[in-house]
Amino acid sequence: MDKDDVGEEGERLAAMYLRAQGMKVLYQNFRASLGGEVDIVAREDQTLCFIEVKTRTSLKYGRPIEAVTLDKQHLITRGAVEWLRMLDFEVKHYRFDVVEVLLKDGVAPDINLVRKAFELPDSYII
Repeated sequence: MDKDDVGEEGERLAAMYLRAQGMKVLYQNFRASLGGEVDIVAREDQTLCFIEVKTRTSLKYGRPIEAVTLDKQHLITRGAVEWLRMLDFEVKHYRFDVVEVLLKDGVAPDINLVRKAFELPDSYII
């Protein structure tokens, strides 16, 4: 699989995993008009979850969550803020999660949900 295939497979597996955990997947691959992006928008009980999916085929370069840099968090945050604007900020509870997916040949995927992986920066005014 090339890099894009790995990413797509990770997102597919992550969505299945989230559903199995009782979350409702609302949208996948949300792209905001101002450049933000969110891999998965889901709901867990009354909480709206903006979820980044990071997929790797080895741990050679660290855990997948380590690739969610401040720059990446900024893109996710911009996407989340646009989603919240579309809802007129009626959502009271939201969080930013990361799903780590490790794909290795010959073994079942290793999937890990990290709830509250990061927070909305104080510089954002909502």
